[in-house]
Amino acid sequence: MLDLMTRSDEALDTIRRTFPVALGDYAMPAGGTGLVIIDEVKGFAAVGCGPLAPAAPNAQVDRMIAETDRLARRFAGAGWPICVSLDRHAPDKPEPPYPPHCLIGTGHDELVSELAWLESEPSATLIAKDCINFFIGATELGADGKAGRNRLVDWVNGNRLVSVVTVGICTDVCVMDFVLTLLSARNHGMMPTLKDVVVYEPGCATYDLPAETARDLGLPETAAHPQEPAHHMGLYMMASRGALLSDTLR
Repeated sequence: MLDLMTRSDEALDTIRRTFPVALGDYAMPAGGTGLVIIDEVKGFAAVGCGPLAPAAPNAQVDRMIAETDRLARRFAGAGWPICVSLDRHAPDKPEPPYPPHCLIGTGHDELVSELAWLESEPSATLIAKDCINFFIGATELGADGKAGRNRLVDWVNGNRLVSVVTVGICTDVCVMDFVLTLLSARNHGMMPTLKDVVVYEPGCATYDLPAETARDLGLPETAAHPQEPAHHMGLYMMASRGALLSDTLR
């Protein structure tokens, strides 16, 4: 076991040296900053709440929830806008390669208890999504299946946001997909006032499935997802595409 831990630490050190990530201080523009919280629902972040939730308490996930709660209360106290995505699925609409999760009616699609206060917070806008990418999930579909307005774009433009700060789970999956799409949409001119797309690292987390655990579960090697390397690579990919990474927000 010690040898495995040593090799894991060495691999993480190699990844960090090969794909460097720099976290910085970010001054949030007053009156022009919004907070986006990605999928901090029970099905992803509450122990034992479904196949994609932590099986046991997890320090990175616990830190994410605590930092998100602290940051969201700062925004709410200042009257700054908050947008919350809720991963929510109909049982007859699978999302491969993932098993059924955050199903409507199970309670797993609800915010973790620490963030439940956001449901009645006047400055918070809650939007359910049925796919990995919140930007895509915020697009409304008409009865004919054609795409209509995008509620996330409306939220940014309605608040004339200069900056969007993002937190949530998973760093390298839902958070990354959202951030990369938001960057492209910004560059495409869909949100004329938006300048900065910021990822607040202490408020992000991902899941842990080491290679040996995946093998023990009978899963293919490609299912392996060690938490710290995956978290780091998610941050690296977002930064490499133009997102600002921060560990201190002023």
